[in-house]
This record gives sequence, structure tokens and C-alpha cells, in this order.
Amino acid sequence: MNNLPLNIDYSGKVVVVTGAGGLICGAMAAAFAKSGAKVAALDLNEDAVKKLADELKAEGYVCEGYKANVLDPEALEAVHQAVLSDLGPCDILVNGAGGNNPRATTDNEYQHEAKEGGKSFFDLEPNGVDFVFKLNFQGTLLPTQAFAKDMVAKKSGVILNISSMNAYIPLTKIPAYSAAKAGISNFTQWLATHFAGTGIRCNAIAPGFLVSAQNKALLFNADGTPTARSAKILNGTPTGRFVDADELIGATLFLCDDKSASAITGVVLPVDAGFAAYSGV
Repeated sequence: MNNLPLNIDYSGKVVVVTGAGGLICGAMAAAFAKSGAKVAALDLNEDAVKKLADELKAEGYVCEGYKANVLDPEALEAVHQAVLSDLGPCDILVNGAGGNNPRATTDNEYQHEAKEGGKSFFDLEPNGVDFVFKLNFQGTLLPTQAFAKDMVAKKSGVILNISSMNAYIPLTKIPAYSAAKAGISNFTQWLATHFAGTGIRCNAIAPGFLVSAQNKALLFNADGTPTARSAKILNGTPTGRFVDADELIGATLFLCDDKSASAITGVVLPVDAGFAAYSGV
């Protein structure tokens, strides 16, 4: 009926999803709503989450959109109080806010290929690198501080972080993003241990390569053929394809279900079409 990969009943659960204005986490928020949960969709882009909430409510589901800056503790606490008032205490937190920035990205894959006028490793901007680390790491830590309080009080709950295949082996050009996501994988294990005695489980998923509005121009030429970088990705993926955002839903619903994954905590699950399994030979 709702076209979800798993039919798990999340009725009575309050699910908070940060980054819900984007492709991946918007799909996750919708999946939880269609599974019966009361969803709080958070994003700095208020219009995007309000639109998502309106669409889901029009279909008969429960979802509220909130403007949220995941790097502002006071703003997050204000949203936390609003969610408490509108929906109730948080049962599940999906830390989806994150991303890269051009100021922390090199133009060349290798230093010996650097060209005059391009951005090499030595031209990376400290404030850009700092922003990427803050957005990904503190953008996970601060919402967890705000919403996991509810879980500790109830002695139950689930935290799901979004890592990346970059966390296993870094991609060229994006050193800050790769390192920040490696930090998320490590932090996921730390949280799982720290909260082990409170009834809270914490896991992460590591999405493979997805095509989105943000990276489409990097992956495909104007005529629809793969770019050189895109061809490298596909050649390094045994299944020879990209991952669709909807293919993350099954892993998300599974890891957040206390019946299905009751003994699973501290893991990072790749959803990568086989990318991590292939050595290139």
C-alpha cells in the first residue's frame, strides 16, 4: 500500500530526522511517517520541510516541519521543546544533516597533476575545512545532545547516524568530508558504548554513491554520458550502478526497529551496491 521495502509498525513512535529537506533524509522521514510514526522533519531549509510535511499530511500521515540549525545548541533546544509540545518525546533520532563544501575540495586528484590557478591541497581554506567538520560531526553531536535526553528518561530509543563509504577509504579531492565521515563512524561506536546501559541503541548506515541534484553535473556530461570521475565509480562498483535513495530505506527501518535489531548497536552498515567489496582487480 505504501510501497515500503519493510512493513514495520512504528505507530506511537516519535521520529526526529535532521537534514529532512534533502533527498536522502526526506525519503527516510516519509518512510517513517508511512510506517505510522509521528515525524519531526528538521532542516535549515524551512520551506523544504514544510513542503514535505504538507505532502505527507495530505496523504493522512503525521509529520511536522521545523527550521533547525544543527550547529546552534539554543536553536536545537527550542526545536526540541516544540517537538515535545507538538508530537511528544523523541524515540528515534536520525542524524542526517551533513555535506561537503567547495572550500574544502581540491580541483585535482593528485598533487603532481595540480595546475596553476587551480585549487590544490595547499589552497584548501581553513574555514572551509572547519565548516565541513562542524556540519558533519557537530551537526550529529548537537542534535543527539538535544534529543537523546528524551530517550535516557524513557530508558529506550534509537539513534541512527549517516556515515559514508568515504569513511572506509577516502575519495580523492574531498579530504575534509572523508575524514569527517570517518569521525561519524567512530562516534557511532562511542555513542553505542556510552548509552549501552540506558536502553539506547546507536548505529549508522554508510550510503554508496547516489545521484542527486547537487552532484548530477559532476557525475554526468550534458549528453547523459558518465564523466571521467563517474566512470571510475561505476568501474569500481561490481554491480556497475549507483545507489538509489529509496534503497537506503530498508536498512533504516530495520536498524531502527527494536524487535528486528534489538542486539545490534555500534555497527556501520554499507549500502553501496558492492563498492566496498571490490578491490579493483
